[in-house]
Amino acid sequence: MKETSSLQGKVVAITGAARGIGRATAEALVGEGARVGIGDLDFELAQRTADALGERARAFAVDVVDKDSFAGFVEAVERELGPLDVLVNNAGIMLVGWPFADEDDETTRRMVDVNLHGVLNGTKLALERMRPRRAGHIVNVSSQAGNGGFPGGATYCATKFAVRGFSEAVRNELLLEELPIEVSCVMPTVVNTELGAGLPDTRGVKLVEPGEVAAEVVRALRRPRFDVHVPRYTGAINALAGMLPRRGREALGRFLKADQILWGADHRSRSAYEARAQASDPTGDRSDSPRDRSESPV
Repeated sequence: MKETSSLQGKVVAITGAARGIGRATAEALVGEGARVGIGDLDFELAQRTADALGERARAFAVDVVDKDSFAGFVEAVERELGPLDVLVNNAGIMLVGWPFADEDDETTRRMVDVNLHGVLNGTKLALERMRPRRAGHIVNVSSQAGNGGFPGGATYCATKFAVRGFSEAVRNELLLEELPIEVSCVMPTVVNTELGAGLPDTRGVKLVEPGEVAAEVVRALRRPRFDVHVPRYTGAINALAGMLPRRGREALGRFLKADQILWGADHRSRSAYEARAQASDPTGDRSDSPRDRSESPV
């Protein structure tokens, strides 16, 4: 069993950290004595979050899709807080509730860019710093949607499957290189944030709070592990499902109402989030959008 390590004085950069899971994780890590870079597309909100968390937090603007912007974020964190110990690739968006055939191309590209390319950009930038130091920890936020294909969220599921597979491949590369750099993949169920608004309830899997996800991230940093299921019992559900034939897995999904969780999204209650998530502008101004649905990140 791996030893528990202290997070006191560790330098952590978190993307999408102005709100939701990112903010809760930043707050938990500041409480552990870490120094935290709050990275977000919405710099003003990031600044308010950093101010609320105190002197151990700093705010930075970052667009995870733009590698130069991401590099500038990491460089600024190291300049102000010190060498990077931990990167949490948390920024992500979820635009769901339509059959894939009806999803416009811009929505597809936007989710792939933020959810996948953002993680690729951040991981490569972190490894450039961590490999020479032979130390560090990368935390990639995936989802339980990375363990199964849920109707109404084909592209979202694809990006989260990709994050999980990518994270596992990078972990195995580091093992082959005998580099003591940790990788963790966080897989929460629906979280009580804007991203999870308007989704129907399911049987047996409760809505979790951002603080619950943050607590599991802290545990994974203190005692490293790759698979971080939130809640933990969902790991057992996935293991059980994996032993069933396809028809059995699909029947289990219907019993748990998992097949309705993204398909049944209420766009009216998700409208403000979806407008912001579609936009490069964090205010969500999409007056030029090809889809006037007037319908943001975690």
